[in-house]
Amino acid sequence: QVQLAESGGGLVQAGGSLRLSCAASGSIHLIVTMGWYRQAPGKQREQVAAITTRGTTHYLDSVSGRFTISTDNAKNTWYLQMNSLKPEDTAIYYCIAGYPMNPMSPLEYSYWGQGTQVTVSS
Repeated sequence: QVQLAESGGGLVQAGGSLRLSCAASGSIHLIVTMGWYRQAPGKQREQVAAITTRGTTHYLDSVSGRFTISTDNAKNTWYLQMNSLKPEDTAIYYCIAGYPMNPMSPLEYSYWGQGTQVTVSS
């Protein structure tokens, strides 16, 4: 089993930045791909970004160029740097990990964190 713990959410004004962190523990060898998805009230969940252990990255079109996913393998931690935040980025952000066939399909991931709230004020 793998346990995931997010941190770094909060309240920020539009145009600001936040960095989310996700620390993994347990059976780390089971992780091939790491990612973030978000869930806003009344909206479908969206996979925001993903990164494989080989370093290949994927992004949702609406965040490409503003968000960056990265990893620190020594710390078993990955990050989501979010710049130029917009009110529509407001959501609960969840880190996910596993070995999905489609790295941008959150339902294919095996391990999920508890989520961290990101609120962007206009």
